[in-house]
Amino acid sequence: MSPAVTTYRPLPQAEFRHEAYRLVPIRYEDREPIRAWRNAQLDVLRQAEPLSAAQQDAYFQKVVLPLFEKERPGQLLFSLLHHDELIAYGGLVHISWPDARAEVSFLADPARAANPTTYRQDFRAHLRLLGQVAFDGLKLNRLFTETYDIRPAHVAILEEAGFRLEGRLRQHVQLRPGTFADSLMHGQLAADYATAFGTTL
Repeated sequence: MSPAVTTYRPLPQAEFRHEAYRLVPIRYEDREPIRAWRNAQLDVLRQAEPLSAAQQDAYFQKVVLPLFEKERPGQLLFSLLHHDELIAYGGLVHISWPDARAEVSFLADPARAANPTTYRQDFRAHLRLLGQVAFDGLKLNRLFTETYDIRPAHVAILEEAGFRLEGRLRQHVQLRPGTFADSLMHGQLAADYATAFGTTL
């Protein structure tokens, strides 16, 4: 990634801050820890097989880096830092610019995800900062998520942060042979975000 590239073109600023957290455009040096996190948490991801280092490098070179040059990229990925340490990543994916909407993604360091209190703090910080990106920075109208129903704590944090349950897709994913999970669809509008976090947009 070029040192001259500081942010995505559509964004008005290079980073977003809340207390000790910073959300910054995804950094090339974070690709390997992110790969390890993804491979350790396949059960909650739409990823069938572990990623190799070569596959991850190719993805960053061919998909991630070109996003920085686009006026309307299909996704905006971020590194979430706490006291300047990488703890999670995620962003806005499947962006529909004509419809002013995007899907939220988030994946934390498994060690932090294993602690319910830490995970709640990290995920709430991510949702707060990503809402700033989406609703204030990009003027989007709507965010949405898909979560497997095996993650009730994750769902509770989403709903606490202003996401509303909008539907359930029954037995939508097969986690392992013969074991299915429902997908829960949540949505958040700018007003929902403002109410949940006590902000004005």
